[in-house]
Formats: sequence, C-alpha cells, structure tokens
Amino acid sequence: MAATWMQRVWRQVRGKSPFEGTIVPGRVALFAPFAGRPSLPFPHPWNYQEPLVILDTFFHGADKEASHGARHNRYLDVPGFMPVLITRDPAIIKAISAATGDKPGQFDRDTLPIGGIARATGKRTLIASNGAEWRAQKQTVAPPFAKSTLFQPEIFEEFEKTFRATASQRLELVRQRVQQAGSSSLRLQLEPEIKAVMLEMLVNNFFGARLASEDVRTRDVPALDFFIDGIVRDTVVNMAGCPLHKLPAWMRGGAKATESRARFEQLTSSTLEPRARGEGLWRQFKSDAPDEALKPNIRAFLAGAVEASTSYAAWALAHVASNPAVQERLYNEVRDVEEYNPETLKRLEYLGCVLNETMRLTPALYFHPRRPTVDTWIHTDAGQTLMVPEGTHILMDVWHANRHEDHWGVAVTGHRADKFAPERWLGRDATELGTRDWMHFGYGHGPRFCPGKNLGQLEVALVVGAVVKLFELRAMDASGAARAGVSTKPADGVLVDLRLRENSRE
Repeated sequence: MAATWMQRVWRQVRGKSPFEGTIVPGRVALFAPFAGRPSLPFPHPWNYQEPLVILDTFFHGADKEASHGARHNRYLDVPGFMPVLITRDPAIIKAISAATGDKPGQFDRDTLPIGGIARATGKRTLIASNGAEWRAQKQTVAPPFAKSTLFQPEIFEEFEKTFRATASQRLELVRQRVQQAGSSSLRLQLEPEIKAVMLEMLVNNFFGARLASEDVRTRDVPALDFFIDGIVRDTVVNMAGCPLHKLPAWMRGGAKATESRARFEQLTSSTLEPRARGEGLWRQFKSDAPDEALKPNIRAFLAGAVEASTSYAAWALAHVASNPAVQERLYNEVRDVEEYNPETLKRLEYLGCVLNETMRLTPALYFHPRRPTVDTWIHTDAGQTLMVPEGTHILMDVWHANRHEDHWGVAVTGHRADKFAPERWLGRDATELGTRDWMHFGYGHGPRFCPGKNLGQLEVALVVGAVVKLFELRAMDASGAARAGVSTKPADGVLVDLRLRENSRE
C-alpha cells in the first residue's frame, strides 16, 4: 500500500530506505562537500548541460560497494520529494523495460525529464504520452516504421535507392571540397554534414517532401538545432520556476527562438504536405486523423529521429576515425557494396559489429525514464526482487551500464568495457538490439522500444558505409569525450582529417 505524504516524509527524515526486496540500493547524499563528487546529484541551471556528470555523481564511490545491489543501484531521497532511483544494472533495466505499460504493477514513462519535449511538440505524441493515450498513438504512428512494412521488397528498394542518392550527392559535395583544398586532406567537422544528410533523407526520401538540399543545410538544420537546445533548457528552468515560454520575446535569444520555431513549423508542414499526394511514407499510413492532429508527432519525430540518428552515425564515424585497424577492416568489407538491402546488411558482419559496439559504448539515448503508478515489484531473470514505491523517479542509466566492467568487461566479453572493440560481437549473430544475453538497449527494450529503429539502422549503415568507402578518416581527438542533451554526441563534432581514397580520385 502506498504511503501517505506524512508517512513518506517521516520515513525520509529518519533516513529509512523506501525500497524492499533482495536488491538493496545504495543511498546518495544530497550534499557531500568533501567527498570529491563531480557535481550535485540533481540538475539545476548551472549543471544541466552536463547530465552525464550528474549520473557520474550518483555512482561516485559505488565500485567500493561489496553488494551488487548498492554497487549498481543508487537512490536519492530528499524529504518532501519523491525518491529518485538510478540503475546501471542491465538485469534491472531489462526487467523494468519489459514491464512497461499502463496497468497497475507496470511502469509508465516518467514525464518529468521530458517536460520540455511535451511543451515544445505537444503532449499527444508517441514520445510524451502515457497509458491509454500512448497505446492509441502507437497504433496510429508506429505501423509504417515496422520491419514488416519497411522491409517489403518494393518499399525497401525505393527508400534505399533514394536514401543512397541523397547520401551520395551530399558526400560528392564533400569530396569536391577535399579535392579543392589544394592539399592531400581536408579538416572538417562531420556532424553538421551528417545531420543535413539525415534530415534530408527523412523529410524528402521517407516522407516525400521536396526541400532543396541547400535549404535543409543552411535553414532547417540550424532551426532544428536551436529548437532541440531549447527543449533541454526548458526542461530544467521550468522545474526551477522560470518557464521559457513565458519569457518576453525581447530578451536575449527571444527573436532567434521565434524565428527558429517558425522555420521548424514550416518544416513540419512541408513534411505533412506529401500526405495529400500519397507520396513516400504516407502511402503506408492508414489513418483518417486530420493533419493538425498529426503535427505534434511529426514535430517529435523530426526532432527525435534526426537527433538520435545523427548521434548514432556521428559516434560510429568518430570511433572508426580513432581506430585505424577497425577502419581498414570495415573498408575492406564495404568497398564493393553498392546497395544496402536486408540481405546485404545481414552479410556485412563487421559493419554490424561496428554499429552494435557504437550503440553499446556510446548510446544516443543514454537514459530511459520510468515511474511506477503504484508500489511495484521488479523481478529479474535471476530471481532477484526490488519493490519500488509509487511515484519514484527511475532513470535507467544505459550509458554507465554499458561501460561497466562487471557487465561488459574482459571476464564477460573478452574485451575491456571502456574500449571500442567491435570484435566482441563477432560470431554472435547480433541484431540492431544486440543479442539475447548482451543487450545494449540502444533502441530501448520492451513495449516502448524506439519505433524508428529499422529506419535508423538503414540510414546509419548506409551513411557510415558510404563515408568509409569514399574517405580515409583520421580523428583530431581520439579521447571519445562526449556532450549530452537530448542525445549524446562526440564533444568535438567529429573533427577529422579527410583524405580521398585512391579508388575515389578522378
């Protein structure tokens, strides 16, 4: 039975754990001035741009814990607030993800960390909704992205052909810049190039719009970037009682925000326009919903899909650029590939290993939020249990789960957990979700897995294969430093020296 507010506060004051079961999470102090922690264990206006550091703080000193429960599950419990549980335990992440739903005893998505997304795109979306509303949105939006739809031969062939044409045209412009540089190589940030390719492939090739490539790069990508940055800032400052949408337009950044939102709205409308012509994805979309009702999901999908797919491709190319042996092996596998169809993707084992390892070490979606609507028991495959109180904020910390030696280290996979080693996946018939035993949760797991995973896998495989086939890449910073907001990305924007391969010179 859920505790009353007074009972909960009294328990919090006494410092008694709110959790029960065989798994015992470790408690995190709100303030620990002499502990050497990297940050306070909650977001505020001065640290919200470093969410990975906040997660680091929860696990500061946790490796000294002898108990598996306290080592990988930590909680913050401040009087007057709901508990916060952070887990980097793959067994717990898998169990919670699989038990996600709208029934008592299941876990709904926690809306607190995605408040900015809901205010920016609308609450009635597949991302921001919960319960019965989420199920209704999933039935409407998800079917066109299903593998059974996307991988039908005639549909897949059409999308793959247009995707490949777009990627080739964009990379040809980069190739010309390398040739015109007057030297053997060109130093370039790849992330902006990747984002332009991803947005154009999504809007033009998949949805059937007709936007000019240069407009996508110079107008739509900057507007989308500003829009996404505003989502992150709004999520935090709104919690602090200063909602961005109520700030006057004349304040710093107000005019730019207004302009960016207008451009993003135009992008959303351009994405919807082909529906009336029955072009692109819209041929597979079976719904009588009016365009206005679809706009929130289009906004959410444009922001989320481009952000996540850009992160995925950017990290893959950053890792390849930092590991010459990996790059050479991958090049030898893809150099004669012209088409990326389902059969080809199955045959390209090393490319699959590179992509799985990218999702493991550097997942775009670095945490997944959940919240129980009643006191709820978690049951792992190993038979362990944990009771989570109603209203607890749960962050499934995929980033740290995938980097810990206990879960992915030498004893388990033959390679260090903190190193990029595609070889750990060889011979394991891994899919885009990993394997049955090794789950990297890159696209989530359970009922709320990412519906765009099949499309994203196609896009990223094509872009990574095309870039490696055309260029030799050398990273300027091989440290693997990350920045994080809605998703994670290489901190340097994938700054590389590009050199044309001999077979691509004319």
